[in-house]
Amino acid sequence: MPDRDEALSLLHEWVENEGLRRHMYAVEAVMRHYARARGADEEAWGLAGLLHDLDWERHPGNHPIEAVDELRSRGYEEQILHAILAHRSDFTGVEPESDMDRYLVASDELSGLVHAVCLVRPNGIDDLKVKSVTKKLKDKGFAAGVSREEVQRGIDLVGLDRSQHIQNVVDALRTVAAELGIRATDLQV
Repeated sequence: MPDRDEALSLLHEWVENEGLRRHMYAVEAVMRHYARARGADEEAWGLAGLLHDLDWERHPGNHPIEAVDELRSRGYEEQILHAILAHRSDFTGVEPESDMDRYLVASDELSGLVHAVCLVRPNGIDDLKVKSVTKKLKDKGFAAGVSREEVQRGIDLVGLDRSQHIQNVVDALRTVAAELGIRATDLQV
């Protein structure tokens, strides 16, 4: 199976938008966090997070089918492909079955919301608290592209308390904060 360097090369070939790249890095970090916590295969979970939106720019109307076809041709494991398909079960009809599938759904939208919260705070993620994220989650006008229903669906799928899941996402994003540009030193709010 291709390694992370090969996955990054493919991501950079297919995804030009820096914001989308950062989202994919964020979801990778959250997936790695949960893989470690659950004693799962961190590399496989990380690759699922890193590549889940690979075809969003090129084929938004057929996302994630085109990405999965490409990844399959490159030798990625079926469990990774299934998770990518399951994160868009509304379109693909592939329901989340494994822990990897469920945590990818739970990581996707909430990672985007937490990232957006960091961008509007003077200290970014440095001193971010769960209550700040919860407040923005309730404000449907903030980061309106983030599906609150999908955030809740993810929480329900993994069976975690909402506050604990938010804290886990924040903790995971702190590990890649420099790459995401969400530290106080990166922001000019």
